[in-house]
Amino acid sequence: MTGRGTHVRLLPWAGADGKHCLLVTDGTGVLSRPADAVEHVQLEMAAGLLDHAADMLADTRATPAQLRFLLARMHEALTDVHRIADSRGAGAGAGGGPAAATRSPRPTPGGR
Repeated sequence: MTGRGTHVRLLPWAGADGKHCLLVTDGTGVLSRPADAVEHVQLEMAAGLLDHAADMLADTRATPAQLRFLLARMHEALTDVHRIADSRGAGAGAGGGPAAATRSPRPTPGGR
């Protein structure tokens, strides 16, 4: 349940047990500001990674190990961006939004 002007927000980090962290907020609270900052950094890193990926894909000398490393970082960035989209209600999943936080987290390469 939320009060007037509040909503449930999916935070851009997981708890110690790997589960999603939810926050009931009006968007101006003590945890909202660092969450906004983390999301901003994650989105900027994803944008930078896209530029790097374009450069690497254009480089015919890129090794399989370099491309595999790039793909692992792309997976991490896409996971972060997807979490942000879910938090903002724009996720591709049915319903999107914080209710989607009840879904199991997606597996990561190597079980991390």
